[in-house]
Amino acid sequence: MEMGIVVGRVTATRKDENLVGTKLLITQSIGLDGNPLDSQPIITVDTVGAGIGERVIYVKGSMASRAVKNKNSPVDAAIVGIIDNLE
Repeated sequence: MEMGIVVGRVTATRKDENLVGTKLLITQSIGLDGNPLDSQPIITVDTVGAGIGERVIYVKGSMASRAVKNKNSPVDAAIVGIIDNLE
């Protein structure tokens, strides 16, 4: 699992039928201090109702495809939690 901050939203009028009804968010990786890492932002599928500006927990790879309802969805990254507090 990784930490990130949601920095934007993606609207795709045409997408894989298994992704219809999903919310796509642009997520920037962050470190423990909350500062963005040097990596490029990625597009994540939102499974928890996250919004722009929220710190989130996300997974990549095969774990991401397990996080969505339709297991046949072509998902490489999925938000699985919203961070309330970090100590």
